[in-house]
Amino acid sequence: MRKRRRPGPLEGDASEINLTPMLDVVFIMLIFFIVTTSFIKESGVEIQRPESSAATPQLETQLLVAITRDGAVWLDGQAVDAHRVGERVAALISDDGGVVIQADRETTTGLLIEVMDRIREAGIEEIAVAATRREP
Repeated sequence: MRKRRRPGPLEGDASEINLTPMLDVVFIMLIFFIVTTSFIKESGVEIQRPESSAATPQLETQLLVAITRDGAVWLDGQAVDAHRVGERVAALISDDGGVVIQADRETTTGLLIEVMDRIREAGIEEIAVAATRREP
């Protein structure tokens, strides 16, 4: 005679995979990456930076302002009037953020100084000029 197997109370549950622990880990990792990410607003144009042997990395950069060779000032992917760049930067930056100005090597020094002055007049003290590191 054949014996029949009766399904026990645990046989039906063993075939299901519990996804809750995996989802918990994924959400914790997502929260970790969101919290540790630094957000930098790009300027939106390609710049040929000048070279310097004394260039050092800036860690607290929050905003990039670009000055092209033809004298256009770019901020957050849009062209900005050089006289109003300070107002726009102040609206986009937090209290502890810094600004890096990416001036093309062919741009005039006068325009670079004017942009720096407008940003300082808006109350931002952390300003740096970007350069490519050249080996001595």
